[in-house]
Amino acid sequence: MKLVRKDIEKDNAGQVTLVPEEPEDMWHTYNLVQVGDSLRASTIRKVQTESATGSVGSSRVRTTLTLCVEAIDFDSQACQLRVKGTNIQENEYVKMGAYHTIELEPNRQFTLAKKQWDSVVLERIEQACDPAWSADVAAVVMQEGLAHICLVTPSMTLTRAKVEVTIPRKRRGNCAQHDRALERFYEQVVQAMQRHVHFEVVKCILVASPGFVREQFCDYMFQQAVKTDNKVLLENRSKFLQVHASSGHKYSLKEALCDPTVASRLSDTKAAGEVKALDDFYKMLQHEPDRAFYGLKQVEKANEALAIDTLLISDELFRHQDVAMRSRYVRLVDSVKENAGTVRIFSSLHVSGEQLSQLTGVAAILRFPVPELSDQEDDSSSEEDE
Repeated sequence: MKLVRKDIEKDNAGQVTLVPEEPEDMWHTYNLVQVGDSLRASTIRKVQTESATGSVGSSRVRTTLTLCVEAIDFDSQACQLRVKGTNIQENEYVKMGAYHTIELEPNRQFTLAKKQWDSVVLERIEQACDPAWSADVAAVVMQEGLAHICLVTPSMTLTRAKVEVTIPRKRRGNCAQHDRALERFYEQVVQAMQRHVHFEVVKCILVASPGFVREQFCDYMFQQAVKTDNKVLLENRSKFLQVHASSGHKYSLKEALCDPTVASRLSDTKAAGEVKALDDFYKMLQHEPDRAFYGLKQVEKANEALAIDTLLISDELFRHQDVAMRSRYVRLVDSVKENAGTVRIFSSLHVSGEQLSQLTGVAAILRFPVPELSDQEDDSSSEEDE
């Protein structure tokens, strides 16, 4: 993402002009745009024209519109963002108050104006415009006959390809059919990986599977690379890391990212940091429940006691339609930072973010036990039972 201009006043009102350069920038934009904002961008509009003879025709023209945002639609697989709203600035093709949907396009700038730019949104702009934040991990999560090729960026986990091949069972004295199908499966996975993984960008390629599938796949891949003189695979051999996962489904990626060898290799990536923070929370919840809280009310009370060491919060909560509720989450984040706590904003498109959303989307690891809050929780639950 490229920041062209930033005009924000002391009262935090103002506008920024940005240019999305990569598909992931659309995800950042989706988290920036909120209902009630003003969005100015180039778009295509179908207009009707009437000739001197009275015949009516229609043509598509490119024009620049300013909309008051009413609805936002994001397609996570295609990384496309559509913003619907009413026109609020005079235009020769579109009447004031007329509805229009702008599809934001890569490499076309847009200007976003808000009455209130909060700290969470401004921090996201900084992250999006920092070139160090790019797709740094690729993963092949597989089992016999099923594989997912994923890209793990700082903001989301993208499934780039799914490979499914029926593998016949081994028969006594005849394994030929099984072996041929397995080779065909491995070949399709290698082709999909080469199509979707940018080897010059990624720091690490995880190959995760149950049993010995990952070893057999890597052996096959590098044997074929030697035979075909595939320099890309051979030069990047050191980036491949084999780890255990319970299945070939996408959710098993979390297990792979939790592996200590992976964590040390990816210590500087945001995705690994999120997974570790969530893992620490679950361990604390199991061994010291007085130091692990989730749910907005409980976390807010812990914050009042200055007890929060690490706040875990889903970016989904900052897209809340209720402005007062959204402000409440922003105040919580600001307060934790002021009290020297660590804030980890989880992407709802990451596996770890999906898990956090199941825990209300907000959780905290505390510096010291706060048993009275746990007691209050137990009292309130017993009152509800009565």
